[in-house]
Formats: sequence, structure tokens, C-alpha cells
Amino acid sequence: MDEILHLLAILAPLFVLIAIGTVLRRVGWLTVEADSSLLRIGVNLLFPCLIFQSVMGNAALRDPRNLFWPPLLGFGSMTLGWLAAWWTGRALGLERGKGLRTFAYATGFYNYSYVPIFIIGAVYGAGTLGVLFVFTTGNEFAAWTVGVLLLAGGTFRENWRKALNPPVFALIGAVALNSFHVEIPAVVQRTVASLGACAVPLGLLLIGAFLEEHLRNPRALIGPRVALGSVLLRLGLLPLTFLAAAKWLPLSPELQQVLIVQAAMPAGIFPIVLVKHYGGQPLTAAQVVVSTTLVSILVIPLWMKFGTWWLGL
Repeated sequence: MDEILHLLAILAPLFVLIAIGTVLRRVGWLTVEADSSLLRIGVNLLFPCLIFQSVMGNAALRDPRNLFWPPLLGFGSMTLGWLAAWWTGRALGLERGKGLRTFAYATGFYNYSYVPIFIIGAVYGAGTLGVLFVFTTGNEFAAWTVGVLLLAGGTFRENWRKALNPPVFALIGAVALNSFHVEIPAVVQRTVASLGACAVPLGLLLIGAFLEEHLRNPRALIGPRVALGSVLLRLGLLPLTFLAAAKWLPLSPELQQVLIVQAAMPAGIFPIVLVKHYGGQPLTAAQVVVSTTLVSILVIPLWMKFGTWWLGL
């Protein structure tokens, strides 16, 4: 019980920051017009700085296992989630054009970035955090290829280039410099660290702001089929696949820790934005996000405790 309470104490600031973002949008301090510029700064500047800071000097990323398995599992876990969510949506009676694609995309797209960064940084430290960023390259590639094909159609050739973005380039450059033990000037390190420290708080505030418009009408977020199906799959069945991979594949302890955290993650927020952009059903995506996020407050500590025990870490 003490361990669960400790994890809840670690998670509390995370959800408080999301709530603050919602309040800031409601009172007009964080406007819709500012979203695109802040998101661009976060993705193209702050997040690459956080990656660079976490990778440089990271001994765990000199282990070949931590360069091969993480992106493979990141890609595979997203793709498996979409397949499972598609068949779950059909079993729930959803149809194409009436929420099936949106349900599958939102449920399979777990929160692989901001929330895990917060938890792993607090619980496991910089070594595991660097491995997490290698893992997320597989998530990104899946999101902009398989994910976009699921949501909007198109071809692999049209979408794969979107996975080549500043965070990926920052990761590739940092891994190369780290592998050759290149020393970075102290002033550069401090500047990068200062910028990187802003990435997660800004991202969580934006998540809260994105959710605000859907929270204005709470009754609309109550969709029993969508909520129950997404919670059972995202937070009930799919976590077992992460932990099975961590248990039976030849993975490093750092990657096992990443999988323990990722197993417990709710649906990501970003699908709400993409669903709206590609003409899907934003309300369905919001129902998935809100239901899995609320339940995750309770189950994240439970899955992490179980995963740590089962893997003997």
C-alpha cells in the first residue's frame, strides 16, 4: 500500500498540471490561437532538447539491445493495439463512418510520451529515460504510417516521411555523439537542460487545454460502449502484452522498466487533434481519452506494482 501511495504522490502533479491547463483555457489565458505556436515550440525545440539531455552520457544506450529492441517494440505495440481495437470496435457494434476508425485509432494510440517521461524521470532516472526516447521513435513511425492509414487512408509512401521530425533527428544525433563519447561544452549542456526542463510542463498544460472544449458538456462524454470497451482493452488486456514482452524477450532492465510504465498508459490526447484534422469523430476520441485517463489514475500504480513484482525488478 505504501508503494501505491508513493506512486500516486508522484502522479499527482502530472494531473494537476493537466487540470491547470484546462483552467487556463477556460479563463482565456491559454487561447486556441496560441496552441499551434506553443505546440510547434514544444515539438521542434523543447522536446528535442529533453531528448538530447537524456541521451548524452547515457551508458544504457551503449548497449546494442537498447538500440534494436525499443523502436521495434514501440512500433509493434502501437500496431497491435490498433488491430485489437479495430476488432473490439466491431464487436461493440461500431461501423466505418460511424466511429469505428476513430475508436480503433484513439484506443490503440496510448500516451507514450509526456506521461511516461514524467513517471520514468521520477521513478527510474536518466538511464531509463534515454531508452524511453529510443522506444518512442517506433511509436512515432507507427503513428505517421500505420496510424494515418487507419484513420484517413492514403499510402505508406505519402506518410512515412512525417515520422522524420526534429525529435527523431535529435535522438539520432545524440545517440551517435554518446556512442563516440563526445564531450559537449558545459554552457551548451546547461542551455539544453534549461530548455528541456520546459518540455513536459508545457505539454501537460496543452493537454489540459485541448480537453477543455470536450469537458464543457460532460454528459456528451458518457458513451457506455466506447468508454467500457476502451478501458477494458487499453487498461485491461493490452498491458498484458507489454509485460509478456518484458518477461520473455531478451531485454535490458531499462527497457523492461519502460515497458512496465507503458503498459499502464491511458489513451493519448493527440489523437483528438488528428481525428479532427482527418475528418473523424472527435467526440468518440474524447470519450476514449477521458474514460481511460480517469481510470488510469487508479490503475497506473497497480500495473506498475504488479509489473515490477512479476519481472522481479
